[in-house]
Order: sequence, then structure tokens, then C-alpha cells
Amino acid sequence: MSHFETDAIRTQTERSQFLEHSTPLYLTSSFVFEDAEDMRASFSEEKERNIYSRFTNPNTSEFIEKICKMEGAEAGYAFATGMSAVFSTFAALLNAGDHIVSSRSIFGSTHGLFTKFLPKWNIETSYFNVNDLNVIENLIQPNTKILYAESPTNPAVDILDLEQLGQIAKKHNILLVIDNCFATPYLQNPIEFGADLVIHSATKLIDGQGRVLGGVTVGQKDLIREIYLFSRNTGPALSPFNAWILSKSLETLAVRVDKHCENALKVAEFLENHSKISLVKYPFLKSHPQYEIAKKQMKLGGNVVAFEVKGGVEAGRLFLNKIKLCSLSANLGDTRTIVTHPASTTHAKLSEEDRLDVGITGGLVRISVGLENVEDVIKDLKQALE
Repeated sequence: MSHFETDAIRTQTERSQFLEHSTPLYLTSSFVFEDAEDMRASFSEEKERNIYSRFTNPNTSEFIEKICKMEGAEAGYAFATGMSAVFSTFAALLNAGDHIVSSRSIFGSTHGLFTKFLPKWNIETSYFNVNDLNVIENLIQPNTKILYAESPTNPAVDILDLEQLGQIAKKHNILLVIDNCFATPYLQNPIEFGADLVIHSATKLIDGQGRVLGGVTVGQKDLIREIYLFSRNTGPALSPFNAWILSKSLETLAVRVDKHCENALKVAEFLENHSKISLVKYPFLKSHPQYEIAKKQMKLGGNVVAFEVKGGVEAGRLFLNKIKLCSLSANLGDTRTIVTHPASTTHAKLSEEDRLDVGITGGLVRISVGLENVEDVIKDLKQALE
């Protein structure tokens, strides 16, 4: 087995008759057949081949194959966005009357899916707090199908013990689904700890340059088969162009993420020593409550730092208004450093009680540290705080 970086660079679709060095773009909606028998055998799945780009495409297949190798997964399917990966995974595997047990600290749109849309099909969700995994077993019902979590969480950068989650899921014979977006397959492999499926928003660090949207779910072959059949009929497929971009991005994932993590740690250390900051959360800071768990399951701490500006919501807003170099944007995992204030933006629709439940206080700021010279990023944060 090759090393991570080698697989990321050398996993490629078969060369065409032109012997190209770099994988070409396959911008085609469909593929042709040699004769009627070839067509029949292809549609009956006796032959494994490309039929229509909503099902499979060489660019998409290459991207999926790379993620599978990186995550240690048997199979995968790629989607137009991270959220279509989340929705399709749940929609394919759940039936009316099923139940989900989920971490309370999840992405806002996933929370919306669980509270607004899945209940339409009589699928309910029970939440546990990230700091209390011991209550999970009490929440599991006879109709519980899936245990779901993100680690590190968005936006408070909490860490959940994946090994403990894996043991609980196995004991109760339910599926463990982990959103691994913040860590990427380079820093963390949830399948090693018992996850059945791993989901990524490829829009974030996998693309890494804020260019395209994409999502992917990888894991057990039989589960991916169900997700594939659902998606083949409902159409959330990743475009070949975006798949090509994302596959290219994976070639530099390791070197980029190494640098992101190095910069993020320096930013976290700077913030921890600043008088206007009351709290800093970064997985590889010794002060992080789950530091030991982070060290156990992650290679490095990732590129997202959460911190608390003294003075509540107004102080958070004021800080954002004074930022000059960093971007104010809703994305993360970009080459450019991005600063967001969840209480007044991404999580503004939640009640204050719900926000505090997931660690989003009025002054909480999330910074996705980019690849600029870190001294310039720190200088910008410094002037905005002062």
C-alpha cells in the first residue's frame, strides 16, 4: 500500500489513446454502446461501465476512488454539495418511523434537515450534548437506525471520542455516520474507530480554494449501494467538472493541510494570550477540554479556531467590522483566512437557549485559518481586537 500523498497523486483513471499525463475532463452527459447486447448488459448491471453521468462518470469515479483509499472505505458516491451527501445518505437508509440519535453540535443545515424535513416522513431525532456521551445509550430506542456526529464540531470546535461512539453503535447494532469535514481524510479516519459511513463537504478543505461545491459519502459497500440507487433516481450527482477540480485538489491536500494546521496553532496561541479574549478552542491546544482525545484520533488540529471576544454579541460584531485582511464569508477551509460570527449570522435563527446548548455564545468567533503568511493574519486580528 502506497503512502497517503502518493495515492492522492497517482490514483488516476485509465489513460486514453492520447496518453495524457493528467486526467482529462469527461464533459459528457452520456456514453455510447457498441451494440444492443452491450446496451442491455450495461443497463442490467451485468457489465460495470459508464452509462449516464447522473450515475457515474470517469472524473467522479476517480475522485471517489481517492477518497475511499484515504478513508479506508470499500465504496463511495459523490454529490453536488456536502448537504446533498448528508440528505441522500439519510434518505436512502431510513424508513418512515425510524429514529436518529445525533450530537447537538452539528451544522445548521443538518439541524434543519433533522428538525424541519425528516419529521415529514415521521423520522425523529434525539440529541445528546458533546460533553455527555454517556447519555447516548439512554436515547437509543428500538427504532433507532443511525448514530450521527461531527468531530471537530462546527462552529465550537468540540471533539467527540470516535472510539466510544463506535463501541456504542456496535453494541446496539446501529449505524455510525460521521461528518469528517473539518478534519479531512488526511487528519482523521473515522472508519478506523468504528464508523460505517463517513461524509465530507468537499467544498471545504478538500477543494481548499473556495472554487467549487461538492460532497461525498464513503464506507461499507452494501450501504453505499443503497445510497447509489437512491441518488441514481433522485439526481444529486456531482458534476464531472467539479469532480475533476476536487480530484486535482486532493493531490495537494496533505501539504496544504499541514500548513493550515501550523498557521492555525500559531493563531490559537496568539489569541490565548490576548487580554480581550476570554476563551480559545483549538483541538491541539493543551487547554482544549478534549485535547487528549484529539491527540488520539487526529494527526494535527485542523484549521478552525473558535474564540470568545469579551463583551458579547456587540463585541463580536464590532470585531468583524474592524477586520481588514481576513475575509468575512460563510465558507471555510479556503486558502484565504475567513472570519465568521455565528450568533449574528449562521446560527442567528436558533433561540439563545439552543445556541448556548451547542457552545455558541454571543461573542463567539470562528476563524478558518488560511495559507497567508501567519504574521499578517495575526497582525489583522490584533488591530481588530485593539
